[in-house]
Formats: sequence, C-alpha cells, structure tokens
Amino acid sequence: MRSAAAAVPRAVKSQKLATMISLQVFYEGNVQGVGFRWSVRHAAKGFDVTGWVRNLRDGRVELQVTGEEDEVRAFLDRIAQGELHSLIHKQTEKKLDEAVAARGFEIRYD
Repeated sequence: MRSAAAAVPRAVKSQKLATMISLQVFYEGNVQGVGFRWSVRHAAKGFDVTGWVRNLRDGRVELQVTGEEDEVRAFLDRIAQGELHSLIHKQTEKKLDEAVAARGFEIRYD
C-alpha cells in the first residue's frame, strides 16, 4: 500500500510555501493633500495584498498591508520608486503580529 506522502507529486513537494507578512508603514514628507492615499490604493490593485491607508493628524500617512512577502515588498517598492517617490522624505516600517483586517485595499478616514 502506498503512503499518502508517496502519492503527492514531486513538483508539489518542491514548491516553497509562501510566507505571509503584515507590515505597518509610515510615510513622511509631502504626503497629504496631494492624492497620495488614492495613488497608494490604485497601486494596490496590481498586487495580491489587502490593507488600508490613512492620513494622520501629525502630517504622516499610515499604511497597513498583508500578503505574501514577495507581493508586499513589490507593492512597497512600487510606492517608493513610482510617481510618489518625490513626495516621500522618510519611510519607516515594522512587522505586525496579526494580519490586517481589511477587505481588499481601502482608504480609511478615521
């Protein structure tokens, strides 16, 4: 009798499991009143990520995002190197312990 493990195709065994990651990112610079949040939400449509973006009272923009690590990194690179690049003076991030609670990617107004 064959074991269940033996029945799994070799190609499936060799695939790396995707590493999920959740990050909180703060952007500083000329990031409010210039369409930054809208542009971030628009950029998110090209990636398999969920999360949200919002303005903070201190002039920064906060972004929280969850997805496969490669997708999240590519999304953040798109923000940092795309049309928003000249608006960002500083970007800081930290890992979150739990996935971001969001449906799709949204702009928050809280």
